[in-house]
Amino acid sequence: MKRYIALLSWTLAVIVVALGAGLTPARAQQPAKVPTVGFLGATERQEFRQGLGDLGYVEGRNIIVEYRSSEGRADRLPGLAAELVELKVDIIIARGLPVALAVKKTTTTIPVVFAVVVDPVAVGLVADSARPGGNLTGFTSFDPQQARKQLELLKDVISGLTRVAILGDQDIPDALFRENEAHARAIGLQPQLLKLQGPTPDLQRTFEAARRERAEALLVLSHPVAHRNRKAIAELAVTHRLPALFPPNFVDDDWRGLMAYGTSLTEAARRIPAYVDKILKGAKPGDLPVEAVTRGALLINLKMSREIGVTIPPDVLKRADQVIQ
Repeated sequence: MKRYIALLSWTLAVIVVALGAGLTPARAQQPAKVPTVGFLGATERQEFRQGLGDLGYVEGRNIIVEYRSSEGRADRLPGLAAELVELKVDIIIARGLPVALAVKKTTTTIPVVFAVVVDPVAVGLVADSARPGGNLTGFTSFDPQQARKQLELLKDVISGLTRVAILGDQDIPDALFRENEAHARAIGLQPQLLKLQGPTPDLQRTFEAARRERAEALLVLSHPVAHRNRKAIAELAVTHRLPALFPPNFVDDDWRGLMAYGTSLTEAARRIPAYVDKILKGAKPGDLPVEAVTRGALLINLKMSREIGVTIPPDVLKRADQVIQ
């Protein structure tokens, strides 16, 4: 009997150990980690979310997106980039050149996908577009002919145009201003460079400077401070009866600009999630080539053309992707 009890006890012990061993892995199994993406800069959220959804990602369910914006203040970018690094995000999306440069200085380990950057090699973001190396890759809006196309549009609309003001941010590298300046001179225009300083620049003084130089048209560049002040710039252009051409991402429901032309930024927003997905699945950003998004879009605001007394030629209207009546 004692031997039987001992044998039974030993058998039960073995069963308990076996069951424990079998249950341990299940008990130790942790739920899958939900990846976190940091998005720094102004964003076309609807298009970005659509791109995520097409790949099976739903914010708050199987991916978390931490949105941050400097609201046009370049001095805030280093702190916001550091904040995302401290959150230990899995990927940082950097929208715009100033944002990308700030993020590049902040981290060399977290994968970075940039967008809305004119020439990532020229400004030192990556060494080579085909094989970036390091922790950055992304999408460039670099169309070598975009500045020329924008200026030619102004010439097509304004008969006899000779002087054009080019408006952008003081903090943007001079190379981008010089490119627009060179294109203006190449097609026979006299350019005037106007640089906005700080998050709340003196726009009235800027337009007075354009008037003193007898500017006949205004080209607004896709820069953060200009974007933040886009409505005030458009209003002042109307007040001064100065035909202005804006980037497409400056257009909103109550936009009062005359024309907008440039790379479709919503297209870039839709394509960013594809690189996010590849990196989350193990791809190295340095092995992903920088892709170009250069499909142009032309919008014309006929209401503003009537208000400032500018007639849009029929052949230009035919080229428009969207006409606001």
